[in-house]
Amino acid sequence: MTLVIVGASSEQRMQDAISAFEAAGFRRIRELDGAAPSPPDGGTSPQAGKMGDFVLGVSDGGAEMLREADRRGIKYVLVHDGEDDHHAGGSFERAHHRIEAGQRDELAQHLRGRERPLVTCLAFGYKNGAPADAALLVDARFLDNPYWVPELRPLSGRDQAVTKYVMQQPAAGRLLDDVQRMVRDLLPLYEEKGRMHIVVAFGCTGGQHRSVVLASELATRLREIEGIDVDFVTRDVDD
Repeated sequence: MTLVIVGASSEQRMQDAISAFEAAGFRRIRELDGAAPSPPDGGTSPQAGKMGDFVLGVSDGGAEMLREADRRGIKYVLVHDGEDDHHAGGSFERAHHRIEAGQRDELAQHLRGRERPLVTCLAFGYKNGAPADAALLVDARFLDNPYWVPELRPLSGRDQAVTKYVMQQPAAGRLLDDVQRMVRDLLPLYEEKGRMHIVVAFGCTGGQHRSVVLASELATRLREIEGIDVDFVTRDVDD
């Protein structure tokens, strides 16, 4: 189960954000009890024991409700939509994610509850901007660039010749060893916090060669770990 609490810079923005989460499959609730587990005394709340993904809107920063959720040990992801609302201890100040309107749908899909952890191995180009929500971001520009090899320039990191060029550099293997170890160590820690999807992003200049090879190689390694799902995404390479 995932509980997302949404605050915003205006009432309209909050309603629009909640609508985006509902469209992604979240169920809207009006109070914390709507997503709370059964109380220890055996009593029940209106939604006690129900599984699924929930979204709850808060007004005026929601500081009091957030303190209550913390006191009761309710796990949640806090999203603030729009500008600072200037409420001390509220949704902007404490947000896990600060978003604008164009980011709502993607974040809603990203936060859907999962039974197994998902690791996305992402390749990107710095010239097109770095991803905002990566748990680990690795700059691969220290490696020799296949772009400067004429026969490799028109290819991408999906091609075997480019993979061989990148992986024959000893630093590439050492980097992957280190990142793989970090992901193994971090996954259970993220899972304890209720975060079931993490992004490991590799960046190079154009997102065509070095980053693609490294993201692909890491994905191959991580698929050997039981109990997790792995995605390989090339943001800046046309399929």
